[in-house]
Amino acid sequence: MQYLPNILFVAVLCVGIGYFTKNITKIRRNILLGKDVDVSDDKSTRWRNMAMIALGQTKMVVRPIAGLLHIIVYVGFIIINIEVLEIIIDGIFGTHRIFAGLGPVYDFLIASFEILALLVIVSVVAFWIRRNIIKLNRFFKPEMKGWPKKDGNLILYIELVLMVLFLTMNATDFQLQQLGAEHYVQAGSFPVSQFIANWLNGWGIPNLIILERTAWWLHIVGILFFLNYLYFSKHLHILLAFPNTYYGKLGPKGKFRNLEAVTKEVKLMLDPEANPFAVPDETEDTDPPSKFGASDVMDLSWVQLLNAYTCTECGRCTSECPANQTGKKLSPRKIMMDTRDRLEEVGKNLDANKGEFKEDGKQLLDDYITREELWACTSCNACVEACPVSIDPLSIIMDMRQYLVMEQSAAPSDLNNMMGNIENNGAPWPFNQMDRLNWSKES
Repeated sequence: MQYLPNILFVAVLCVGIGYFTKNITKIRRNILLGKDVDVSDDKSTRWRNMAMIALGQTKMVVRPIAGLLHIIVYVGFIIINIEVLEIIIDGIFGTHRIFAGLGPVYDFLIASFEILALLVIVSVVAFWIRRNIIKLNRFFKPEMKGWPKKDGNLILYIELVLMVLFLTMNATDFQLQQLGAEHYVQAGSFPVSQFIANWLNGWGIPNLIILERTAWWLHIVGILFFLNYLYFSKHLHILLAFPNTYYGKLGPKGKFRNLEAVTKEVKLMLDPEANPFAVPDETEDTDPPSKFGASDVMDLSWVQLLNAYTCTECGRCTSECPANQTGKKLSPRKIMMDTRDRLEEVGKNLDANKGEFKEDGKQLLDDYITREELWACTSCNACVEACPVSIDPLSIIMDMRQYLVMEQSAAPSDLNNMMGNIENNGAPWPFNQMDRLNWSKES
């Protein structure tokens, strides 16, 4: 019976980490359903981007209030959970505050954790007010109904409860230290929780131990719950923001990717010395792709699918989108959410069919993302610029447009007219080559 709590703790830890590992494996498999893409270039710049954007939060502070609050929650929550290492060691071996031997360093760490915990609570409350009382417009777009709306609030409640449990655990521990309770060594500095401890005067050692152990268990179980909740939440970006910013686009944001097969054909057409009947060089990969553009998630690259899982649903992209601002149906955030939802659906299909995809009669185009949304995009890159974690909704929009044009000839009539004019007249306007300069002769 002496070691029962330790055994129970190890069991809970193994279940929590095991379930998390299982879900992360699924996410990795789903992401790798995308087409391969070479992102091995300029590693130094990629590491710098990851350090500045994901770790340094440089794009968050473009909006100072939200940026500062986010940094407090992010830094506070991560640093406070360093104490999880101590909790894990104590839980496995039955010790209590195993790092207490660090002396003044330990006191400084615990004091810092408590101050950060208080700041996190203040920031979480501010976020809740912005979302539920002030009701910022970007949190109430059509795609933010149902689960996305609940998820935004639920994560705030979880963070608030975890911080309160942390401070409660420390407050009872501090009180037990003052009472000289056995096993509760004098360690740590408690600038915040010592005020909470004043409310516990007269509880008695047995009741304080029950409260301390309850808060301790709920805190670690809550952290494991939070860890596994990430899989079902937009807050998966806590983990994926790092690889996503590393693999983010390095070239000019306005530069679009050209299909090599199409580029070769155009060069062949423009080269007067080219022999259209020449036998292709066997060393060259001259086969065109099986499909131009993308109609489903498997047609996208794995980086684009990583983008979808990384989306924070913050809505900065949509709030900057000129099409959305003028009442068009397009929302870049919805593009990413739809891509992730379709990818999750494909993943469940694979799970149900032992790793083989069974045709379900659905695809990303039309069933999730409408053509109206795709053609509403002005390709201005405002969404890409606004994203705090280097997500590129525009690349998905352009790939799906490419499919519509090259596979279905389904461009809007105005665009078809323009492309026909370019093909026939060398310009977007319906005037032949001989008449192109007539405007200059008019008085």
